[in-house]
Amino acid sequence: MSTTAADVIVAGLGAHGSATAFALASRGASVLGFDRFARGHTLGSSGGLSRIIRLSYYEHPDYVPLLRRAWELWRALERSSGETLLHQTGGLYAGPPWGELVNGARASAQTHELPHEMLDAATLRMRYPLFEWPDRWIGLFEQQAGWLEPERCIEAHVRLAERAGATLCFAEPIERWESTIDGVRVSTRAGTYDARHLVLAAGAWIPRLAPSFAPELSVERNVLLWFEPRAEREAFARLPVYIVQEPERMFYGFPYEEAHGLKVAGLHFGDQADPDTVDREVSGEDEERVRSWLRRRMPLADGERREAKVCMYTNTTDGHFIIDFLPEDSNVVIASACSGHGFKFSSVVGEIAADLALDGETQHAIEFLSAARLESG
Repeated sequence: MSTTAADVIVAGLGAHGSATAFALASRGASVLGFDRFARGHTLGSSGGLSRIIRLSYYEHPDYVPLLRRAWELWRALERSSGETLLHQTGGLYAGPPWGELVNGARASAQTHELPHEMLDAATLRMRYPLFEWPDRWIGLFEQQAGWLEPERCIEAHVRLAERAGATLCFAEPIERWESTIDGVRVSTRAGTYDARHLVLAAGAWIPRLAPSFAPELSVERNVLLWFEPRAEREAFARLPVYIVQEPERMFYGFPYEEAHGLKVAGLHFGDQADPDTVDREVSGEDEERVRSWLRRRMPLADGERREAKVCMYTNTTDGHFIIDFLPEDSNVVIASACSGHGFKFSSVVGEIAADLALDGETQHAIEFLSAARLESG
């Protein structure tokens, strides 16, 4: 027997689902949310204490208006929750002059008139002597960048969603859903629930809830590492967030924190994974892949390993998000597949998903994130 549960059901209460639940409930919609794990878990894509937020976005200039709005919403969330969640440090993006990182960041900055500064190799060496900078490399620095605290951001969205009337159920995964005459019907171990709309924000589990997208999505295991520098702790603590492009891939990191150390990771080593059986133990090989970069590019950071964590990327075939209605059911919104760069957007993705579910459209320019691009590709 089913019950009429809510205006909108949200599947997944991580970064995007929690923000969606908050945005919906804040507009007066009745909201029921489900997550497969316990509250506060870090078994999806958002654990690891910090996530970069940046505006001069090398991935595509069309992301910049969304990032501006995301920044506004993170600051609004801080005011509403009474917590500090976004730490502005500035951002440095450096690499060879022909690389996509610096050229893409510069294109976004110029297109949207973002304040930024271009740096040559001599200036990189003068300002950031902790790195070994090759001749002819260039960099871009922007002041409006920093890092977010993902676990606390999610909990703030969850708590405020509940305060606004949302009912959020943890350790209760959605087993299946189906279309109905009036909307959707969702089944969990505990029962079956009807709603007008469904938002799929289940991260690495999206392919199971939206099988039509499974060919376009892949889950990748990603390792985060924290090191104790061998010297210059204070200098490491003054670093901006940074991304460095090497011939093989990009590496990124954060300022040193006494409580955890210096966080560094490589982007897209390509280790495919099943979200239910992903190897969460960090091996010596995992560590060496990052240490080898530290020895080459930031040797004083190559100290004792303090912490390590495994998370997951859910990658699309072109690296861009999917935010759209499900092609086979216009009552279902898909808001996921963030390809390793999506957490910073979750505040605005929640707003967009709420727009689509409640209004059938959004004023945000998200055409480049449509499902149709993958169908036609």
